[in-house]
Parts: sequence; C-alpha cells; structure tokens
Amino acid sequence: MKIYLSVLVLISVNLVNAQTRKSIQPQIFQEGIISKGDYESHGAFSPSCDTLYFIKTSNDLKVSAICVSYFRNHKWTEPEVAYFSGKYMDADPFVTNDGQAIYFMSNRPVKGNGSPKNDTDIWKVVLTANGWSQPIHLDAPVNSDADEYYPTLADNGTIYFGSPRKGGKGGSDIYRCRLVNGKYQKAENLGAAINGPGNEYECYIAPDESFLIYNSTPKDLSGLDFYMSYNRNGIWTKAKRLPEPLNSDGIEWAPKVTPDKRIFYFGSTRSKWIAPPSRPENIKQFNKHLQSAGNGLGDIYTVDFNTISNRN
Repeated sequence: MKIYLSVLVLISVNLVNAQTRKSIQPQIFQEGIISKGDYESHGAFSPSCDTLYFIKTSNDLKVSAICVSYFRNHKWTEPEVAYFSGKYMDADPFVTNDGQAIYFMSNRPVKGNGSPKNDTDIWKVVLTANGWSQPIHLDAPVNSDADEYYPTLADNGTIYFGSPRKGGKGGSDIYRCRLVNGKYQKAENLGAAINGPGNEYECYIAPDESFLIYNSTPKDLSGLDFYMSYNRNGIWTKAKRLPEPLNSDGIEWAPKVTPDKRIFYFGSTRSKWIAPPSRPENIKQFNKHLQSAGNGLGDIYTVDFNTISNRN
C-alpha cells in the first residue's frame, strides 16, 4: 500500500496545480526516464502501480517491443525489454486487475519460431508458481484471420478488443467476447453507439463494464481521438468525443485508467513545440527540442480522471 500511494503521489504531483483553465492539462509521464523523445506509448500499470509496461516503436509503427520499468527506491528504473518481447512486433500490453496475466498483441507465429504472421493476434502470459509463463495464443473466437489488437479485460473475464474482421460496421470496430465457464463466447460487435463507418481501434473497459473510453477516426490515424460511452442497463450510450486538451491535433492512443479511478493515462503524438523559437538556436539547443519528450513522436501522458468524468 505504501508503494502504491508513493507511485500515485509521483504520478499526480504535476497535476495538483495544473488547473489554470477549466480543464487540467495532461502531463508527460516521467520525462527523460520513460518518455525520452523516442516513440513511447501504450502504457499499462500493474495493479499496485509499481510496474509499467509500455511500447517503444519505430516512427512507421512497423517495429515495436514491449518494455518494462519498475518503481524502486522512490524512482522509476531504466526501462528494459520485457522477457517475452524483443523479436516480433509486440504491442498493446494490458495487465489484469488481479495482476495474474498480461495480454498483448503480436505478429509472432502461432507455432514454432517461423516467420512473423501477416496479421496480429492477441496473446497472454500468466503468473505461475515458477514465475511468468511463455506466451499463450488465444484461439477463436477472440482471434480471427484479420488483425486483433489492444485487449482489455473486465473483472468478469470479458475481453474487449479492436479488429477489422468481416461483418463490422467500418474499417475497424470494437468487439467483446464474454467468458462463460472458462470459454470465450462468440465475438459481439458493440454496435452503432460505439462503432461507425470509420475506424474504432482501442478501447479501455472499466472493470465493472460501466463505461468505456476508446479512440476513433473517420479516415486515417491523423484524426484519431478519444470518445467515451456509458453502459446503462446493458445498453451503450451514444459515444461523446472527449474535449481538448484530452484530445489534441496529434494521434491519441491507448486509453487506460488506474484501478482507483484517480488517473487517466494514455499515449499521444501531440507536440509541446507549438511555435518556432523566440530567438535563433544553436545546434545543441535545436537538437534538444528534436530529441526530447514532447517532440511529436509519441509520449505517455497522465491526467486527473475527474477531468473526464466531470465533463462527459
């Protein structure tokens, strides 16, 4: 509990006095340690918030590895590649609320050490008496011949994910598979309140399935923004776009909320280099802008969750 509270204080410290307008500005998480100016995104905290899984990826999103950092001695450790990643295109980590499993997306072959697949599937590693298992492939109906990405789970085991599989309402839709007696049931499209003719990729589901936050775009990734919907007696309300500065002119990725609903965290390609320098810069100063967090590649951000729940 002490570690958990210490981490939350560290996450929240930049948020306390940030309300200079009617909304709170999202803050870059651990600038220079986690968010370094490369392409860092898709964070996933452990239940105790003392471990963070996230991805480092190339600018074209074709190369990606899941990395991990630990909160030790009141600071975050230098990230390292997670033991199950580093060879294939791995992304979208999600840690279950009981801390017993990590779900993720990968193009690794289902069997053996062959060539990468042409599509991405959902995998998991589970905690055993001897430590973390080797990656386990989820079979149909969760995975299909199309891409599957960004798995998140409710506490009852229902898995939510994105996929452009046949029969959807647009290019990519949000689906869920309920878990009944240990078996996943047929994939359900979340319907017109959530999915439209464009693309819906990544959704965070509340542990009790009371709300979801997801990203959507009418065309390409450049217009990818966050939307939120509530579950009212089993029916999803019409999703509403979250306001600025939760959304920006960049790409908004990977929405998640800490278990206590205090912190909303996500990935974004927004840039803090909004205007040209006020005076000419030398190469050292110029490179610092280009190679630091907030340069428009991709960073992990945090914001008070009340910013969302009080305005939606």
